[in-house]
Amino acid sequence: MVITQTEDVLQTETPVSATFLLGSNPTDYATGTKRRANSKRKDEEQTGIPLTPSHPDPYSFQTAYKTHEELASLRRKKAGNRLVSFYHKQNDLITSLLKPMDEHTEEARVEEETARLPIRIAIWASLVGNFALCVLQLYAAITSVSLSLIATSVDSVFDIGSNVVLYWLNKKAESMDVNKWPVGGARLQTIGNVVYGAMMSSVNLVVLVESVQELIKHSGSSDKFHIPSLVAVGVALGVKILLFLYCWSFRGQSSQVHVLWEDHRNDIFVNGFGLLMSAGGSKWVWWLDPLGGMILSVGVILLWGTTMYRQFELLAGKSAPREFVQLIIYKAMTFSDEIEQIDTVRAYHSGPDYFVEVDVVMDANTPLWKAHDISQQLQDKIEVLPNVERAFVHVDHETTHAPEHRKVV
Repeated sequence: MVITQTEDVLQTETPVSATFLLGSNPTDYATGTKRRANSKRKDEEQTGIPLTPSHPDPYSFQTAYKTHEELASLRRKKAGNRLVSFYHKQNDLITSLLKPMDEHTEEARVEEETARLPIRIAIWASLVGNFALCVLQLYAAITSVSLSLIATSVDSVFDIGSNVVLYWLNKKAESMDVNKWPVGGARLQTIGNVVYGAMMSSVNLVVLVESVQELIKHSGSSDKFHIPSLVAVGVALGVKILLFLYCWSFRGQSSQVHVLWEDHRNDIFVNGFGLLMSAGGSKWVWWLDPLGGMILSVGVILLWGTTMYRQFELLAGKSAPREFVQLIIYKAMTFSDEIEQIDTVRAYHSGPDYFVEVDVVMDANTPLWKAHDISQQLQDKIEVLPNVERAFVHVDHETTHAPEHRKVV
């Protein structure tokens, strides 16, 4: 068997083995082979998955499943924690592989239905909360003329813009004309995040310049200790902590909530540090306030720069996680007896969701109608998996040709 991995593409010249899919070393796989004499009942007790026609295990992956007793014995060995962590991930992968695609889809649907109301609450609570906090922090910045508080108020003003833009883009994505935009509007949110991050970085660059000038000139305009301003920012900090904790619970359910969670997380640092530096500049040393403005501006620019980089990765077509690619490989391998081999599997981002490409091999004498129906059914099954935007299944009769869609091989 020859297995190659180039860029974000997994290619196999023969059917993929359990060693590759599970990521086990040869010794562990040999041990797993000996354990195949274990009973079917024991395997079911290990994973909690009944071995039925709807839960087949043609590659005997359950023999590689580690029980609680085996994991406990591994902990006593040298580097035991790393081994246990590895086998925990392998156990989760085995459970995921043996679970039918319909169950993956149904679990995602139930999870989405359950999280729909909390996600809506998170979005609207963030919008209303950010609007109220924007007013408080603008008051604090204007009355105190503190560069640290100005930096926090700039961030607060743009929070409102972030919420409005995300909400508008979400509605726009749902109503886009498929004739004009055939791939839909899922990438609009990613583009909006990049644009918003660029705007945030630009405005904080202005605050950074003002802070540097204040350090050089020291006009003394922000040396007055203004208690109402500090109280206003303190209230904003408390509300941000509550919003952060709420959005943290649902950040994996929605890309919108994930962005809001990152925003609240950043604001906790921004508001807390701005409050400290503004008070310190008024009561202790004057240069703490402009220094705080500098640090906050640089910090926000770096944080949003990191966010923009990750969003660009999604637009550029970053590969899906390895575990997801392994799931697609296994499901394609076991989908039909007519599928003899898996030639190529690609899964990559196109915005927040994945595009999946699968090249399968069937016998050259397979009737066209059968090859079409099997590939269409596989495509439909993949497309309803969570986080999959579109899937393509290509059928071939051999694996000796050059990879498709490659200008340079």
